[in-house]
Amino acid sequence: MTEAYSVLYISALVIIGALLLACLVRAIRGPRIADRVIAVNMMGTLVVIAICILSFLMGEGWLTDIAMIYTMLSFLAVVLLTKVYMGIYREKRRQRELAQEKEGNGHA
Repeated sequence: MTEAYSVLYISALVIIGALLLACLVRAIRGPRIADRVIAVNMMGTLVVIAICILSFLMGEGWLTDIAMIYTMLSFLAVVLLTKVYMGIYREKRRQRELAQEKEGNGHA
């Protein structure tokens, strides 16, 4: 029975590894910054799930503490990325509005 669980855990880790690679591709290719932020968030979630599965597989309870710490760090990273993205978006919008005002004043 224990070996059946080990096979289940290992197969779940392999699937999670494949999903991590897919998220990494999405984080690199984009096409938008929002897609990249969501991919990074999903990668953090998948890593936490993998750590929890390893905790069950190895029988080590302290790994769940590591997973909780990693969850907090992942959340802070996504909040920081979102804040940076919003700053870049606002700056581009402001520059676009200034360009439109200059264009409008040039024709008048």
